Amino acid sequence: MIDALPGFVQSRLFRFLVVGVGAALLLFVLSWLLVSLGLSPFVGSAAAYAIAFVVAYSAQRGWTFGGEHDHATALPRYLALQLGCAFFSGLVSHVAVAHFGLSPLAMSALTTVATSALSYVASSLWVFPARR
Repeated sequence: MIDALPGFVQSRLFRFLVVGVGAALLLFVLSWLLVSLGLSPFVGSAAAYAIAFVVAYSAQRGWTFGGEHDHATALPRYLALQLGCAFFSGLVSHVAVAHFGLSPLAMSALTTVATSALSYVASSLWVFPARR
């Protein structure tokens, strides 16, 4: 297990997860900071989300997927994917609670894993496909 760790740390999946966790932390800190500085919760959180979106896109494109994708194609696809993931997240959460009776903790875990998996697969195959 420990021998496999260096290979995983160098993998695209690891970089994807690092960027995702980093973007989530950035969103958390910025939304707290902006609202604490006096912006309304809606404006502060929306501004924080926009900043985190730009940072995440830049890091996913540049670090995770090698920076070889044209912004004119990749950025609209990334935006569409993130909107789709938001919808998918809501759908999975609803089904998990309404149809399977999952607790909020289990629902959150399932939603996070399912949405992250969808985002990784779609990013790899559609937003930032491998160049041949």
